[in-house]
Amino acid sequence: MKKIVLLLLFLGFSIFALGQDSYSLSSESKLTIDGTSTVHDWTVTANTIDGVLRAEGNTPKEIDFEVTVADILSERGATMDKKMHAALQKESHPKVMFALNEVKNESTLVGTLSIAGKQKDVEIVGKISSDGDTVKISGEYHVPLKDFEIEPPTAMFGQVVVGPEVTVKFDLVFEKE
Repeated sequence: MKKIVLLLLFLGFSIFALGQDSYSLSSESKLTIDGTSTVHDWTVTANTIDGVLRAEGNTPKEIDFEVTVADILSERGATMDKKMHAALQKESHPKVMFALNEVKNESTLVGTLSIAGKQKDVEIVGKISSDGDTVKISGEYHVPLKDFEIEPPTAMFGQVVVGPEVTVKFDLVFEKE
């Protein structure tokens, strides 16, 4: 009897997995982070992003997405990069991660965002489109630094202070495997 139950469970999971299409993140994908400071606005680019998506029809059912902290770089130079990497705790938490829990209202990604070792359930409103071979997800999400216990970086003996919130802008393209 135990073997029959295990066989039915395995068969059920196999059928479920067959009903989903798998996609991987394309190199066309882009993610930037915009912020402010007491001196100037700034933008940094995530140069190494990776992710997989599984969908049923046009609806994402699973997304695992990560950004390599060491490869988030600015055009303002190594000093800014060093302060940003320290704030994100690059050494102990080298990845920023997002895991999808559900899609709500056809355009809201509900999931868990992990930054600097802190996890928070978030709702990210975006645009989701699919043509069968690709799934595109774009939008932006405002991240209050205090939500992840990140102290805004400072420079010049505290004269330059980063604003309390950053805006993550994303244009992700997942291609069918």
